[in-house]
Amino acid sequence: MPWCVRKCPYCDFNSHAVPDGQLALSLEREYLQALVADFKTQLEFIQGRQIHSIFIGGGTPSLISAEGYQWLFIQLQQWVTFEQGCEITLEANPGTLEHEPFAAYLQAGINRLSIGVQSFNTAHLEKLGRIHSEHDAMNAIRLARAAGFERVNVDLMHGLPEQTLTQALLDLRLAVEQGATHISWYQLTIEPNTVFFRTQPILPHDDVLEQIQLQGEAYLRAQGFENYEVSAWRKERPSAHNLNYWQFGDYLAIGAGAHGKVTLPDGVYRYQKTRLPKDYLAKVPAENLQFKAIEAEEMPFEFMMNALRLNQGVATQSYTARTGLSIQGLEPALNDLRSKGLLVEEREQLACTEHGHLFLNSVLEAFL
Repeated sequence: MPWCVRKCPYCDFNSHAVPDGQLALSLEREYLQALVADFKTQLEFIQGRQIHSIFIGGGTPSLISAEGYQWLFIQLQQWVTFEQGCEITLEANPGTLEHEPFAAYLQAGINRLSIGVQSFNTAHLEKLGRIHSEHDAMNAIRLARAAGFERVNVDLMHGLPEQTLTQALLDLRLAVEQGATHISWYQLTIEPNTVFFRTQPILPHDDVLEQIQLQGEAYLRAQGFENYEVSAWRKERPSAHNLNYWQFGDYLAIGAGAHGKVTLPDGVYRYQKTRLPKDYLAKVPAENLQFKAIEAEEMPFEFMMNALRLNQGVATQSYTARTGLSIQGLEPALNDLRSKGLLVEEREQLACTEHGHLFLNSVLEAFL
């Protein structure tokens, strides 16, 4: 869902400001119909499988009505089966949640929320270009839990412009106290093609960043959260959708700028859709599809870049199952990393040691 009320200065996602901050009902209907037409072009990719999870990202998906999502799910289920208990996540921003009460999204079939809080500090939110306040953020989490959502992820960033250690730890504490069951906690990075890249903000010194990381991790563990991926912490079951990404699984893609990956009899492919909403809506669905094969020499890095983000890694046999390649070709690199204490010794598992996670980029370079 590629629209936002306004574009944030750190954001490099495919998002586009909505005139007057509200999505017209006519545009919503046109876009949802385009999503269904888009989906029908990918039926051959399903290959008898059921839908295990759905992630509705953006942009700001909570600009779309609950009624619209309910209609979309009904249409999709005419062509593919949703697994029993299929995880359906909606990204939502506290500043736009007045569009529908949370209960309406729950009734529509959405069973997991990911709320883009980023910070509970109003001054930091203003620097990030966010349209919500500290009160909006806390209220959104409370209301989501009160409406019956048992699974609520909170997105938080640290290392914000001029952020102190105390402020960063307070953000974590407030997320926990308001009822977050899952926290995506990651450091702000300055991406090209953003306002922050052109006008660099003043970021905390490295020693402050290190203390934020160390003390933040200690706090989350003390509160009963498990760190199962580089930036993902949970008190409940892991995100099924994100696990599929990290385990190099297949996923379909519908919508402007959406990315997918699919394994076909002749190879593994990534594909993407036209970025601009007006272009996406103007083209016939088949013209929106841009395909690219993942070549055999690229496969080791592509697989490891995802799998090694998981603290427990993946079963070694999954490398062949997901890529079609033998693990034997990687043995020299794997043995070298094990000898350096960067990968676990168990050969049935591909996973970084605690030391290896600290140098993940260096580990991944071995597979280039």
